[in-house]
Amino acid sequence: MSTKDKIYELPQLLEKVKEWKAEGKRIVFTNGCFDIMHLGHVDYLEKARAEGDILIVGLNSDISTRNIKGPKRPIVDENSRSRTLAAMEFVDAVVLFDEDTPYNLIKSILPDVLIKGKDYQIENIVGADIVIQNNGNIITIDLVEGYSTTKIFDKIRKIK
Repeated sequence: MSTKDKIYELPQLLEKVKEWKAEGKRIVFTNGCFDIMHLGHVDYLEKARAEGDILIVGLNSDISTRNIKGPKRPIVDENSRSRTLAAMEFVDAVVLFDEDTPYNLIKSILPDVLIKGKDYQIENIVGADIVIQNNGNIITIDLVEGYSTTKIFDKIRKIK
């Protein structure tokens, strides 16, 4: 399977989600910018996938990332970020979104499990209300200490 085959437009993803749910698969959803991939991202996504059968990653588009992180971001374009995520064996689907939050995406997909890092309080997780109303679970995952895109940027700045 090509990495491109794991990158979906929302209508196609919703058809695939129907198939997975009909097969009794437990759908896990998480989201992020995933601008410069690092060990923290890999560990997080691997742990997320362990919470179900299918891992869908909602990826902030370039527009969305710029809105959230500022005009100098993303460093890596959405096509490259999508393909990198799709290349991971534990990621089953990647879908881009332009909004600042994945609320509408979560509302459309209705995952069984919504995952965020332990740095989030459940009551502050976007889409938690939807997942809970649909008898789903919200899980926060421990993050690997010392790894973040910001730390990578800081290290690069010191090299210059």
